[in-house]
Amino acid sequence: QPHLVESGGGLVQPGGSLRLSCVASGFNLDLYSIGWFRQAPGKEREGVSCINSIDGSPNYPDSVKGRFTISRDTATKTVSLQMNNLKPEDTAVYYCAADWEHYCSHNQKDYTDWGQGTQVTVSS
Repeated sequence: QPHLVESGGGLVQPGGSLRLSCVASGFNLDLYSIGWFRQAPGKEREGVSCINSIDGSPNYPDSVKGRFTISRDTATKTVSLQMNNLKPEDTAVYYCAADWEHYCSHNQKDYTDWGQGTQVTVSS
């Protein structure tokens, strides 16, 4: 049973950076695509980055392209999300999720296992 634990959230000023980590256990990270999602109060959960299991290549929606970078370390079973030039609208709970597929997506319905989330607040 896949188990995911996020960490690294916190309070940051606009323009600042944060690095989130998602540590996986109970499954082979090489076989699962991993997605990062976020959910702000009153809003739908949206995908912000994902990484393909087949080759470790990333995929980003236009909303974060150029600011967010996802990476994978299969040795430590960690998927990281580097977030730069953060904006107040990036404030949300951030989740990582696992999908038994070669290619990732930004659709939360494709993912079967989720972490508990970590809060990111961007405010001055």
